Amino acid sequence: MTDRLDAILAHIDADLDAARGRLFDLLRIPSISAQPAHAGDCRAAAEWLRGQLAGIGFEAAVKETAGHPAVVAHHPGPGGAVPHVLFYGHYDVQPADPLELWTSAPFEPVLVDGPHGPRIRARGAVDDKGQTMMWMEALRAWHAIAGSPPVAVTVLIEGEEEVGSPSLDAFLAANRADLKADVAVISDTGMWDIDTPAITTRLRGLVYAQIDMKAASRDLHSGLFGGSALNPINLLTHILGALRTADGRVTMPGFYDGVAELPEALAAQWAGLGFEEAAFLGGVGLSVPAGEPGRAPLERLWARPTCDINGIWGGYMGHGSKTVIPAEAHAKLSFRLVPGQDPARIAQGLRDFVAAHLPADAHADVTIFGESPGIEVALDSPAMTAAREILLAEFGREAVLSGSGGSIPVVESMRRLLGLDSLLMGFGLDDDQVHSPDEKFELRCFHRGTRSHARLLGRLAARG
Repeated sequence: MTDRLDAILAHIDADLDAARGRLFDLLRIPSISAQPAHAGDCRAAAEWLRGQLAGIGFEAAVKETAGHPAVVAHHPGPGGAVPHVLFYGHYDVQPADPLELWTSAPFEPVLVDGPHGPRIRARGAVDDKGQTMMWMEALRAWHAIAGSPPVAVTVLIEGEEEVGSPSLDAFLAANRADLKADVAVISDTGMWDIDTPAITTRLRGLVYAQIDMKAASRDLHSGLFGGSALNPINLLTHILGALRTADGRVTMPGFYDGVAELPEALAAQWAGLGFEEAAFLGGVGLSVPAGEPGRAPLERLWARPTCDINGIWGGYMGHGSKTVIPAEAHAKLSFRLVPGQDPARIAQGLRDFVAAHLPADAHADVTIFGESPGIEVALDSPAMTAAREILLAEFGREAVLSGSGGSIPVVESMRRLLGLDSLLMGFGLDDDQVHSPDEKFELRCFHRGTRSHARLLGRLAARG
C-alpha cells in the first residue's frame, strides 16, 4: 500500500497543471442557482461533472430534483468487504454581484500571485467547485495508478446549496437506498491557517424567525394619539430587548436546557491555538467582545448558543420626518444552537416568550422559517481517526479539531435521512472571500487538499 500511495501522490504532483485546467473549465460555467436565467448553466455544470466521473470509471448520472439537478455516481472499488464512502459537494455558486468590485471577470478564472504563492481567483474557486474537485482529482489519481479507488465510493453533487438546498431532503429520502454508505466526506470547510489543517467537529444549528406585531387599525398621528395609543415598535423593541441581558445571555426560559460544557481536552486545544480576538474584531472595526462573560473567545464562537436580531422595521422610514405611531412593527431574528438544544422547543419558547409580553390590544405572529439542530461529530470514529492520521502525515502537524459558528444543513439531513455521520475535512482559508468579490482558492491548498483526500482513501481502505 505504501509504494502504491507514493505513486499516487507523485501522480497528483505531476498532474497539478492539468488538474487546475479541469477546475478552470468548471469555474467558467456560471452555475448561479439563485437566478432563473442560469438554470441552463446549472444543468451544464451537472453534465460536465457527470462526464468527468464517467471518465474515471464511475457509473454516473444526472438526476432530476424539484429544482436544479443533482449528480449521483457509483464505483464498487476493488470489490469485497471494503468501506463505503459518500463524497458530497455542490456545483452551484453565489451571484457575482457587485461586478464592479471584481479585479477580473468572475467566470474567467485566473491564476494570480499572492503571499502564499499562486492563487485561483473566480466565483466558486473555493465554495465549492475547488473543494469538490480536490476529491475528484484524488479519485482520478487512484484510477490512473491503481485502476480504481481502494474503497467503494458514492458521489452526490447537488445544485442548490447556495439557496438553502430546498430539494435536498426530498431527494435524499427518495434515493436513500442508492446513497447508502458508511460515512460522508464533505469538503466545504476550512483550515486553521495555511500550514495547519483542521477537521470541523461541531456545527451550530439554527432557528430563524420573524415577529409581526400589530396594534391599531391604522397609522396614527403621534401628536393626537401619543400618550394614549399603544406603539407596536416600542412594544416590539421592549420584547426584543428582554430576550438578552446586557452581556449577551439569553433570558428565554429553557433556552440553555441540554447545553453541555465543552470537554476539557477540546477546550485545552482551542485555548492553545493562539486565537487573537482583538485582531478578529479589529478586522471589522470593533474592539470590545460582546458575548457571554466568563467564556473563552472560541468557545463563544463555536460552542455557545446565541440570539441575534437580524432586521427590524416599521413606521415611516422615508426621507425627512413624518410623525406617526405605526400600526405594525416587524423583526427577524436568529438563534444559533449547539448540540443538545431542541430547535422545536426553542421555536415554541420564542412564541411563548412573545405571548407572555403582549398587553391588551397587541397581536403578534411568530413565523419560523427554518430550524436545524447543532451537530457534534464523534472524535473517535474510524473516519475521524483516519483523517487525523493522514493530515498529520501530509502537513507534519496535528489537525485542529475546530468548531463552526455557522450551519451546514446537509450534515444534519444526511444524519437524519441516511443515518450517515459526516467527516468535515476542508481546505479553505479565512481570507478566501467566500460569497464576496475576488473569491479565491490558494493553489497550495487545492494541491495539498487533493493529496490529503488521496491519503484518506488509502487509510480508510487499510483500516477496513
